[in-house]
Order: sequence, then structure tokens, then C-alpha cells
Amino acid sequence: MSVEPLGPARPKKPSREASVRYLSTGSLVMRLVRDYLRPYRLKLIGAITCMVLAAASQPLLAWLMEPVVRDVFMNRDETMLVLVPIAIMSIMLVGGAANFGQSVLMNWVGLRIVADLQQRVFSHLINLDLAFFRRNPSGTLIAHLTSDAYLIRQATSSTLTSLVKDLLTVLFLVALMFYENWRLACVVFFVFPMAAWPISRLGKRMRQVITVTQGEVGSFTNLLGETFQGVRHVKAYGMEVHESMRAEHRIERLFDLYMKATRTRALTTPMMEGLGGLAIAVVIWYGGSQVIAGEAEPGAFFALFTALLLAYRPIRSIANLNTALQEGLAAAQRVFAVLDQKSNITEERDAENLSVSGGHIKFNAVKFRYIDDVPALGGIDIEVAAGETVALVGPSGAGKSTVLNLIPRFYDVESGAVEVDGQDVRSVTLSSLRGAIALVSQDVALFDDTVKANISYGRPDAEMDEIVAAAESAAAHDFIVSLPDGYDTLVGERGAKLSGGERQRVAIARALLKNAPILLLDEATAALDAASEREVQTALATLKRGRTTLVIAHRLATIRDADRIYVFDKGNVVEQGSHEELLSLQGLYSRLYALQLVDQGGLNKAEIVDENDEAIVSA
Repeated sequence: MSVEPLGPARPKKPSREASVRYLSTGSLVMRLVRDYLRPYRLKLIGAITCMVLAAASQPLLAWLMEPVVRDVFMNRDETMLVLVPIAIMSIMLVGGAANFGQSVLMNWVGLRIVADLQQRVFSHLINLDLAFFRRNPSGTLIAHLTSDAYLIRQATSSTLTSLVKDLLTVLFLVALMFYENWRLACVVFFVFPMAAWPISRLGKRMRQVITVTQGEVGSFTNLLGETFQGVRHVKAYGMEVHESMRAEHRIERLFDLYMKATRTRALTTPMMEGLGGLAIAVVIWYGGSQVIAGEAEPGAFFALFTALLLAYRPIRSIANLNTALQEGLAAAQRVFAVLDQKSNITEERDAENLSVSGGHIKFNAVKFRYIDDVPALGGIDIEVAAGETVALVGPSGAGKSTVLNLIPRFYDVESGAVEVDGQDVRSVTLSSLRGAIALVSQDVALFDDTVKANISYGRPDAEMDEIVAAAESAAAHDFIVSLPDGYDTLVGERGAKLSGGERQRVAIARALLKNAPILLLDEATAALDAASEREVQTALATLKRGRTTLVIAHRLATIRDADRIYVFDKGNVVEQGSHEELLSLQGLYSRLYALQLVDQGGLNKAEIVDENDEAIVSA
């Protein structure tokens, strides 16, 4: 768990996440429409029809002000006194029904778009290579699927809907104004275009603020995840106050950013209020002077004035909606940046399924690096014959886990080749390659599901008797049936309800059920106590039977019976042979073995000198 120093925020380092390329509003909207709105065009057509009806109801109400003034108040027409209220009520009922229809339809489309987008993003993320997940914090990726998705829903269902409806309303009302008095309408709409430039600037500023804010949301989510997962260590070291201060720093940073967004959004209100007041004043002065001079009818003036008042609300709303739209577009830009990421691990067009005849594994002069200029493997040659058990040992960071990562193509080699039964792993399909491999690691990956679901994770269609048989072979059946709900017991997050040995045996049962010809064991017993290790070793002996097995071992005593042992140091194979042969070399393996015997108190006599000298081990 990373620890940040307390105090003032330091300058931000360059982001590790996928770079976000700035896209114009038009291109982002077009991509949303093309990729996510088009499949639901029938509902969109229905929603737009409702928007047209709702928008048309506003100028109709304004237009009715003319007969109200002329026929009801001036001419005292009793028939119009009845017809006009009926017409107003009918128009408002139709407008209300249309508003209901467009709201339901557009919210359905918005929610559907978010669901589609979340599914697409998750599927895309889960298929990216491990290098992507090394570069991008999990909190940032979670933010894409949660807060970013929420902002996109707001932009598509609420903001775009209101924007379209308000634009239609304004267009209809403007048409009515020009119909009633085109000279006065020209005077009025000389004012509002002045707002276009500042509104556009505020929108761009809002997108920048939201982009930074969403990055901070990802960092905060990442902080919460690592703190809650490491809460045992937090309490053990008495760091509750420190972690609270770290969280407070992030929360205050988010508070400042949200307030900046609020101020940016609120700037449109005084600007539009001032312009609206100016427009109304111009209408009253100029229109009133025309009525007094007898150049305009009072009814026509009141119809235009009512249209202006009705147009003011959607015009102001459009100004506010632009900033809200930019929030959604900023989120869409971040999500699209992830969707545009390409995996470095791809299949060749003519890739065929892996044909496994025994599981023979061969590394030919393999070089690999995780980071530029930092080689992890320096050109190694390894061979594991079909059915053999081969162990990899060496100091931490020597390259052992890298070897295991290259076999199922979690990463690709920089040069050289990894072969399975004579086939380069890059030339076969990923599904067939990984289907031939079972992995059991020290960090057991159990999911918050039942024991049964975790064992059958690689074979969800497995029958219950097969699951039980795998558990029995893994020495897990007895403890499973003693659980409250047996195989239907929920294991908790990362298997928190099970002990370390129990989690490991469930993982071994999963590998047994998969029944793959190649087995990769990554320090599968390193974190277990002696009693649990004996039980797991018994299960592993069953699992390795008849399979090609590659083992990374921390405790050298557990791989004494391996057919061959490769000793790694600084990314290279420095020794190889059986346990006895390596001891006789009195090299790195001998020193490591002697050190472990000293730690365990099992060495009667050992002379261990500087690593540049020869270590002499004798009993």
C-alpha cells in the first residue's frame, strides 16, 4: 500500500493512465450518436416527435395571447371567452403528455446507452494485456465504469433531450415573433447572439475542470480500495490518523474542483439574466412606442412579448445545458480513450488451435523487458520435457515469474520464442493456448461467490460429481462439507472467509477440474504454515501427476525431487541440474540452500562467506 507524505499537494506527476486526446464537441457527439444512439433510432424518433409537440405548445400559448387581448378584453367576445380557455387547456394537456413521453423514452435510451457502454468498456478492459493494468490504477478504471458512465447518461438522456427540446421551442417562438412583428424581433435578437462566445468559453472551461476532476475521482477510488484491503496493516502500524489525513487531502481536492465546476456553471446565470433584462427592456420601449404611435396592434405586441418571456427560459436553459453537456463529453472523451487502447497481445490472422501432444515447453534465446532499458530476461534457454517437473529458483526479481507469464502470453517476448510442443505460442489462438494451461499462484484469486462456483471457474458447465471429485483430490472436500452451506458457502471477497491453506486447496481443485496438460505453480505454498503446506503439497502431488509442470519455489526443500532445476540471477540462467548436482557445484543454488538450512536450524556446519567467494556446505 503506497504512502503519501502529509502536507501541501505536490506537483502532479505525468499520468500513468491512457492518454486522453482532446476531441471537439462535434466529433464526440457524432461518435455517441453513431455508436450508441443509432441502434435505438425508433425510440429516438418517438422521443423527437414528443419533443416537437412539447416545443410547439409554447408558441401556441403565446399566439393565443393575441385573441385574448383583442377578442376577449377589447371586443368582449363571449364565444372567444369560452374557446380560448379550452384551447389553452388542450394545448397544455398535449404538451404535458408529450413531455412525459419524451422523458420516458429518452431516459430509457440514456440508461440503455450507459448499460451498453459499461458492458463494452468492461469487455474491452478485460481483454487488454497485463501491461495495461500495470500502467493504470484500478481506481481510475473503476471511475470509467461508474462516475464517467453516470455523466454520459446525464449528457445523453437529460442534457441532450433538454437541449433539443429547448432549441425547438426557441425556434418556434422566434418564428412567432417574426410573424407578429419582424422589425421588433430583429431588435430583440440582436442582443442574444452576444452570449454565444462567452457560453462557448465556459463550456470548454467546464470540460477541462471535469477532466481533472474525474482523474481525481479515480485516484480517490484507488486510495479507498488499497486502504480497505490493507486495513489489517493500517491498524497494525497505528496509521488510522495518517490514512484519514490522506483521504482528507483527496476529499478537499475534490471539493475544490467541484466548487470550481459549480462557479463555472453558475457564471451563465448572471450573464443570461443581464441579457434577458436588456431584451425585455428593448421590447417594452420599442414595442410600446409603436403601440402608442398606432403602428402596432396591442394584441400583436402582447403575443410577441409573451413569446419573448417564454423564449427566455429555454435560452437560459441552453446556456446552462452547454456546460452540463461538456461534463458528459469530458467523461465520454476519457471512456473513448480507453476503448481506443489496443492490446499488445493479439492473434495472427491465420492462428490455429494449439495441438498438445504432451506439453513439451521450450524457451529459445528469450529476451524480455517490462520497462525500457531494464531487461527482465537476458536471452534464456529453458526446456521442459512432456510430463517433467521443472523448478525455477533464484533471488527475488531474478526473472522467474516472468518465465511463467510468457507461456500463456500474458506478455510477448522481445526476441526469441516460447514453444509448446514445437508451436510458437504467438502462432496459436489464445483460447486454445490458455485452455491447455492451469495456474496456481501464491496470491490465490478467489471470487466473492460460492465454493462450487470458484472450483468450477474454468469449467462452469462441470457436473457436481466432477467438482466433488476435484475437491477430494485436492484434499479440500472434508473442510468444504464442514462449512455452513457446504459447496454453496460464499467465500467472501478474495476468499476472506477461508484460511490460507483452504484457499490454496480450492485453487488446486480448480486446476484439477480444468484438467489441463500444462501446470504452472507460482510459489503455491510460500505463504502457508507447515501443517497447511503438508496438506497442500499432498494435493499438488496429485495435481502434477501426468502433467508438464513448471514450479517457482521459494522453499528449496519442496523441489528436491524436481526432474531439473534452473537457477536464475538477474534475468539469466546461471545454473541448471538436479538438486544433488547443483549442491555439488557449490554456486548460487548451494548458497541459497545453505542459507535456508541455517534459517531453519537444520545445518550442522556451514561456512557462508561473501557472495563473490565460494560457499562451502557440508553436513
